[in-house]
Amino acid sequence: MLQSIRPQSSYTDHLFVGTDRYMYFTLSWDPATKQLRTEKSFKDLSDKAAREAQLGERCNIDPTRRYMTIEIYEGIVSVIPIAHESKRKSTTTSQLGDIGEPASVRIPELNVRSSTFLHRRSEKAKPQLALLYEDSMGKVRLKVRDLDYSPALKSNEAGSAELENEQDADEELDLGASHLIPLPRPAYGVLVLGETTISYCEEFDGRMRKTAKSEPLKEATIFVAWTQIDDQRFVLADEYGKLYLLMITLNSKQDLEGWKLDVIGETSRASTLVYLDGGRIFVGSHQGNSQLIQITPGSIEILQAFANIAPILDFTVMDMGNRSSEAQVNEYSSGQARIVTGSGAFKDGSLRSVRSGVGLEDLGSIGEMENITEVFSLKSNPSLDFVDTLLVSFISNTRVFNFSSDGDVEEVDNFKGIDLSQSTLFASNLSNGRILQITASAVHVVDPESGMSLASWSPEGGASIAAASTADNKILISVSGAGLTMLDVSSDNVKVTASRTFDAGSQVACISLSPTLRNTCVVGFWQDASISLLDASSLETIHSETIDEDSIAVPRSLLVTPILEGALPTLFIGMADGNVVTYFIDPSTNTLSSKKSIILGTQQASFKALPKGDGLNTVFAICEHPSLIYGSEGRIVYSAITAEDATCVSPFDTEAFPNAIAIATANELKLAIVDEERTTHVQTLPVNETVRRIAYSADLRAFGLGTIKRTIKDSFEHIESHFKLVDEVAFQELHTFALNQEELVESCIRAKLDDGSGDLVERFVVGTSYIEEDVGDAPRGRILVFEVTDDRHLKLVAEHKVKGACRCLAICEGRIVAALVKTVSFQVI
Repeated sequence: MLQSIRPQSSYTDHLFVGTDRYMYFTLSWDPATKQLRTEKSFKDLSDKAAREAQLGERCNIDPTRRYMTIEIYEGIVSVIPIAHESKRKSTTTSQLGDIGEPASVRIPELNVRSSTFLHRRSEKAKPQLALLYEDSMGKVRLKVRDLDYSPALKSNEAGSAELENEQDADEELDLGASHLIPLPRPAYGVLVLGETTISYCEEFDGRMRKTAKSEPLKEATIFVAWTQIDDQRFVLADEYGKLYLLMITLNSKQDLEGWKLDVIGETSRASTLVYLDGGRIFVGSHQGNSQLIQITPGSIEILQAFANIAPILDFTVMDMGNRSSEAQVNEYSSGQARIVTGSGAFKDGSLRSVRSGVGLEDLGSIGEMENITEVFSLKSNPSLDFVDTLLVSFISNTRVFNFSSDGDVEEVDNFKGIDLSQSTLFASNLSNGRILQITASAVHVVDPESGMSLASWSPEGGASIAAASTADNKILISVSGAGLTMLDVSSDNVKVTASRTFDAGSQVACISLSPTLRNTCVVGFWQDASISLLDASSLETIHSETIDEDSIAVPRSLLVTPILEGALPTLFIGMADGNVVTYFIDPSTNTLSSKKSIILGTQQASFKALPKGDGLNTVFAICEHPSLIYGSEGRIVYSAITAEDATCVSPFDTEAFPNAIAIATANELKLAIVDEERTTHVQTLPVNETVRRIAYSADLRAFGLGTIKRTIKDSFEHIESHFKLVDEVAFQELHTFALNQEELVESCIRAKLDDGSGDLVERFVVGTSYIEEDVGDAPRGRILVFEVTDDRHLKLVAEHKVKGACRCLAICEGRIVAALVKTVSFQVI
C-alpha cells in the first residue's frame, strides 16, 4: 500500500509504504542529498492468530490528517495517530507530523469490501470510519463508526483506540457494491458505487440514516478505481477499461440533488487512478500498460505510456539465430534469443517480445529532412583530429553541414569542390588527405585546401555507377550491375587497374572491398544466391560459395570487418529475405568457414561499420529490427537497438560530440550516442484478448496463440475463444480460427505429425474445454489439429472430442498425450 501524508511541519508530502512482509515506514525526499530518507518505520504489524483480509488491504487517512487506519487482517483495524497541534499538555516529544505507534481495534465486520473516513462539518467532531461489508446472509451493508483515540502517556507506548457508536444504513445496497466515495463539503455524506446503481447516504450524525438517493446506471458495469478532481467531480474506471466522469449536482441549499455519469474515454484496465493537476490523471494498470492521460472536452488524450508485461500467463523462448542447417548450434547464444510472452488480460492482452539490447541517447536533431539515402562524415582539413563535416545524400542532390568545436551547426552551399547537384553514393577522406566523392556518373578526387578537382573518372558509354566500396586508396566500382572496375587513387590521377564484364546470367547484386583482406574483394550475384571472392588485381574468381541452395533469396549487402579479438575477419551477408549469414574469412587462404545464419527481419539488412577501438569494429545493421553486432566473450552478439526508424547511419566522432553517430530516419537527421549498457527492449503486438497459451514453431516461423475475449453487451458479459496465427518476424496476426460457443482454449503445442503418407509435417495441436460442462457422456472438450497452408492460414485437419477439459498436451512416439481433468489419454489422430 502507498499513501501520501503532509505533516504540519513539512513543506512536502511524506510517503507511507506498506509491504507484503508487514513492514511499514514513511519516506521523505531530501533535496540536499537528492535521496529518500526514512522518517518512521514499524518493523512488524503481523498477527499470527488473525486471518489476512480476503478482499485486499486498505489504508485510510482522516481528512483532518490526525489519524491513519490500516486494514490487513479480517476484523482488525490498526489506528495510527499523526502528531498535530493540541492545547492539551502531553508528555510525549513527538514533532508535528510524526506518526505514532499503532493501536489495534477489533470489529465484528469481516468481509469488508471498502472503507473510508467521512468528511465532518466540524473539525472538532470525532472522525467517522465508514465500512462497506457483506454480512453473514450475503447482503451488502454500510456501517459507520466513530473513532475515539486516547494518546499514550509515554512516547514509547501505544495509545488506545475504540470504534464506537455504530450506525447503519438500514436499506440493502446493490449486491455488487464495491467502493465508497466520501463527499466533501458542501454535500457531505458518501456515495456507494455498485454494478447496477450508484447510491447516496446522507451524513451520519447520531441518527439512523436511510439511503437518501439511488439511481440505476444506464448499463451495468464493475467499477474498479476512482479518484477525486475537486469537490464535485470524480473520475471512475471500470473493469472493461472505460473511464467515466461523475459530476455531483447541488440545489440552491447546497444539498446534493443528483449526479451525472458520462463516459469520457477508454484506457488500460485501471488498478488505481491518481489525479495529478491540470486535468492529468495517472492510470496505473496491472493488466496492461500504465498511462498518463489528459482530460479534454468530451474525450481523453494519452500523453505517455509505461510498458508493463504483467501478468504473464504463458511464454516461450525463441532464437532466430542459427537457422542454417550447416550452422554451428549453440543454444540461445546468437544474441537474438528472446522471450515471447502472453501478457495482460482481456482488452489489454498482448504478445510481447522481450530481449536484451542497447539504447541510444539522443544528442539533438539537425533538422527535418526527407528522402535521405546516405550519410558520410568528413574532415574539412586533413590536419584535424576530429571530423567536422556531415555530408548528407538525397535522391537528387547532396547537402553539407559543418560543425564547430562548440557544436554549432551550419549548412554550407559549397564545400571543397564537392558536386552537390547529384546524389552521393560514397564519400570519404583518403589517406593522402584528399576527399573522394562517388556519384552515379563519376568518381571525383578533390583537394580540400584549394577546392579544385584533381582527377575524375566516368564509366564508358554513359553507363552508371550502381555501387562502390573502398579500402585505403583502392576503389571497387559496380558499373550498371553488369561489370566491375578496380580503381587506384593513390596518385593525383584515377587509374584503372582491372575491369571485368559479366554475362547476362551473372549480374552483380552487391560488392565489398575491405582493408582487412590483402588482395581480395567479395561480390554477391543475383543468380543462384551465391557470392564469389575475386582477386583484386585481376578481378578473376578465386572461390565461389552458394549460400543456400534451397532458398531463392539473393545477397543484397556485404561487409567484411574484424569483430572478434584474435579471430579472423567476419563476412556479413544481408539476404533479400531478412537473413543475415556470416562467415569467418581467412585473408591468407581466402577460405570461408563457420557459417551461421540469423533472421533480423523480412527484408535485407544493410551494414555500417562503427569503430570500437583496438582495430575492431561494431556493426550497425539497419532493418525492421535494427541490431548492433559486436564481439563479446569470443562470440558475435546481435543486440537490439532503439533505432527502429533508422534508414542509414554513419560514425560522427566530432570534438563537440565524441563517439557520436549520425542517424537518418524517414523525416529527420539527428545525432546520438550508443549506450554502453544493455537494457531490456519490448516489442508489442496488441491482441486485445487474453493470450492464455503460446506455442512456437521455428519451422513455420510463426506462433500459435490460444486467446480468450471478453465483452459486455446489453449488460451481459460474453466470452469467446480463438486460436490465432502470428508471424514471428513481422509480429503481425496472420489468421484467426474461432472456437465453438462456450469453448475455451486450455492448452497448445506444436508437433511433427504424420500427414498420412508417412512424412512428418509441422502441426499445431490445441486442447479445449467447455464452460458449461454437460452431464453424462457428453463431450466436455476437444483436441484440435491445425495445419498452416501455403498462404499462411490455419486449416483444421482433425478433431477429437474428449470427456474432460484438456488441460495439457504432449507428444510420445508419434501419439498425442492428453491430460484431462481426471485421466491421461493417448490419442492417435
